[in-house]
Amino acid sequence: MHRSRLVGVVFDTPAAQVGLEVDFWSKALGTPTYSPPGEEQFTALVGAVPDLFTVVQAVGDDAPRYHVDIETDDLAAEVARLTALGAESLTRWKDAFAMRSPGGHLLCVVPVHSDPETFARTAHTWP
Repeated sequence: MHRSRLVGVVFDTPAAQVGLEVDFWSKALGTPTYSPPGEEQFTALVGAVPDLFTVVQAVGDDAPRYHVDIETDDLAAEVARLTALGAESLTRWKDAFAMRSPGGHLLCVVPVHSDPETFARTAHTWP
């Protein structure tokens, strides 16, 4: 048995445009920003959506897009569950698994990032 939940919406942005994108979304959503030390490719839009992370991510290609992150307390079980539903596993970066849904949308499966109370309150339990 494991648990998972949608934890974030990520704006994948070509690195050359990331400053403009962060500035736009911060002003559009009225939020402050925060870049975690050692992971400067990520800029959080703090408090944009309650209980979800909203992040601008610098990517190396020229394909601006959105993707979602699903957090879980068992990475292998969640990747297997989503694969059984038709998702395709693409790559792994640190503890994150990039996948593609049957309709072609990108998603990442990541370890729990939210606070324990939020995860316990909002995560779905899978057999």
